[in-house]
Amino acid sequence: MENISKVLELGSCEEKIEILQTLDCTDNPEILEKIISKLDDDDIQVRGEAFSSLVLNENKISGFLIKSLNSASKNIRGFASLVLANRNEITAIPEIIKLTKDEHSMVRSCAIGALGHLKAHEAKEIFLESLSDSNLEVRKSAIQAIIDLNITISEDQIKEINREKDPEIEKLLSQLKKS
Repeated sequence: MENISKVLELGSCEEKIEILQTLDCTDNPEILEKIISKLDDDDIQVRGEAFSSLVLNENKISGFLIKSLNSASKNIRGFASLVLANRNEITAIPEIIKLTKDEHSMVRSCAIGALGHLKAHEAKEIFLESLSDSNLEVRKSAIQAIIDLNITISEDQIKEINREKDPEIEKLLSQLKKS
């Protein structure tokens, strides 16, 4: 176990990835904390492997993941919300909702995407409010959640959303139900 921690801390990207590929069954708290910390690794492939390892883990690890939603790292907060969503952890919805007000747009976008994936109808107002977020990715996540949850919005709201003429937003809007 000490060797695992050392590799995850100091190993090369390849070594970290190799170890992470073997850790999708662990329920060891120390190892889980290390895996979660790799959601903030400098290397995108290491982050991806940590993500996969956590999503595929069939143990009861949602407590660790929910706790990590309060991490100082924006990457850990954002990606942990997506891991919880991919694990269909509906018990995490109240904690993920808190992230929709995060100072970092990436975290808000991940949280809204996670809530949409979890079909969190209780977040309907958050999705609608997020349509006017200052960040384009947050707005896209909100539109996708509105589509996924079959929430109806007015023609005026659609015009307001589309004022920037972003091609991705226009594509999403074409899928929206209008009232």
